[in-house]
Amino acid sequence: MGDSAKVLNKRRISQAETTPTLPMGGDALRELPEAAELFPAPRHSGDSLLPSTEQILDPAPLEDVLAVREEAELEARYRRAADAGDSAAESVLGAMLLRRGDLEAAEPCLRSATAAGERAAANNLGVLLHQRGYADEAAAWWRIAAVAGSAAAAHSLGRHLRERGDEPGAEYWLRQSAEQGHTLGAYALADLLEHRRDVGAERWFRAAAEHGHREAAYRIARIHAERNENAQAETWYRQAAARGHRRAALRLGTLLEERGERREAARWYLQAAREGEARAACALGFLLRDEGKVEEAAEWWRRSALNGDGHAANALGATHAQAGETEQAERWYRIALEAGDHNGAFNLGLLCSASGRTAQAEQWYRRAAYTGHREASNALAVLLLQRGDTAGAEPWFSKAAEAGSVDAAFNLGILHVGRGDERTARQWYERAAAAGHAEAALQVGIALQRDGDLPAAERHFRSAAGNGCADAAFRLGSLLERQGVDEAEEWYERAARKGHRRAQVRFGMCLAQHGDVVEAAKWYRTAAEAGSRNGAFNLGLLLAREGSEPEAAVWWTRAADDGHGRAALRLALLAARRGALSEAESWCARAAECGPAEVAERAARLKAALHQELTA
Repeated sequence: MGDSAKVLNKRRISQAETTPTLPMGGDALRELPEAAELFPAPRHSGDSLLPSTEQILDPAPLEDVLAVREEAELEARYRRAADAGDSAAESVLGAMLLRRGDLEAAEPCLRSATAAGERAAANNLGVLLHQRGYADEAAAWWRIAAVAGSAAAAHSLGRHLRERGDEPGAEYWLRQSAEQGHTLGAYALADLLEHRRDVGAERWFRAAAEHGHREAAYRIARIHAERNENAQAETWYRQAAARGHRRAALRLGTLLEERGERREAARWYLQAAREGEARAACALGFLLRDEGKVEEAAEWWRRSALNGDGHAANALGATHAQAGETEQAERWYRIALEAGDHNGAFNLGLLCSASGRTAQAEQWYRRAAYTGHREASNALAVLLLQRGDTAGAEPWFSKAAEAGSVDAAFNLGILHVGRGDERTARQWYERAAAAGHAEAALQVGIALQRDGDLPAAERHFRSAAGNGCADAAFRLGSLLERQGVDEAEEWYERAARKGHRRAQVRFGMCLAQHGDVVEAAKWYRTAAEAGSRNGAFNLGLLLAREGSEPEAAVWWTRAADDGHGRAALRLALLAARRGALSEAESWCARAAECGPAEVAERAARLKAALHQELTA
């Protein structure tokens, strides 16, 4: 494709043409150069029947103009002007044909206009040749137009050179374009500089963003986010998202969700999800699930999973697993694994373990553990420990704990306690407790209390109780009660409401001391029905005081059968009072057997008296 076009007339261009700056058209560098100068700048040639290029470009797109004037009529008028020798009209005609995709018809027009010195035509001829695959010839025309002052051509030439590996040349021409105010040139220059880790990239990203380039706005937001400048990051995310940038909408939604603005977060997630952003669809699903809209959540997870999001596939699998739909759960976990999310293997292990398929569970745990999945490593170690393979379990516990698994650190503590190595066990408990593990904090608290460090023990009990550990709440209550602190009752109540039987008895005793016998009886009964012999004994005492000895005897019998010596002694006294001496003697023997020493002594005296009565 030879060319005989002469060098552009710079004097004519400087007098009659200014380079327009058009908005960007995509998120990132396009595969093909942007035809950013499809029309020449206005020529001041007096009145004309043709609309000026400025009118065409400012600010409405071509489609808006054509809505007023029929495209065919407009093209015909430019064609008549071109036939009459108007090179500017010929350039515009070529641009119109190029934009329409009629490359065969556009090329002669653009070559003719270029030969007449039309800079925009030279740039657009380069675009046309690049689309046809003649990259080197396209670059030659871009160079001519760029030398003549075309910012758009400088941008296209810079990108071409970068693709060819000529970064110094690319930087030169992109900088020429950017310094003339060309938005795409500024973005492309910033992208090149950032690739080199040049701090100057931020300036040009900002310049492009301020002129409406949404990808540049997103990149500026990411720079601020990396500096933890969340307010500035949010501002730029909003600008990019408002222009339809789906990753910006996702990031903005994440920021808003983190600070509790879930409704607005959902709106941005929805926008991004509708544009095909799988991670946004997944995040939207979690928001909907938290609102109880499980079916809607599942639909968004399904969309996300089918677009390759493993996290969404796992969430969908968990939904089916909770509903007992094992086959569907397994299908989605496998899809998650295929998408590269190793949680899929871990969840398959959990699924197999729950259904008794231990061998398969071990295989899935191992697969996830070998990728560094810490919870899978911990689960594998537990499984090995359950079958007696302590030597095999310990390395996996250690690997999981070193990777940050709090449960694994706690389990290592249990492992070392079993070996009698209290010192090492306590180190692992302390590590897990520092990371918020409630049961570990409880164990550390017990050790500190045993060592006599009551203030430190109290701190750990409070930490564990605050994280939901009922036994820690009970122990904290006991510690405070011994110190005469009224707060003890509050912790007894917390533990009691979580089902802690000893706490239920202690809380019942507190209520009884306050004269609230009805509430006390309720808590004693709750504890007794859950298997507490002290609860049964205390309930019997309340019932006996209220005159319900037969019912009291029922609860004392339950307590005595479970080894409560005082309950057995009470039953012996009841039997003796009604003359059932043999039965009373039998309960005395039970009381002496169960103890404690004081009860055993009283039971022995009563038994001796009964024996005398029986042998008299």
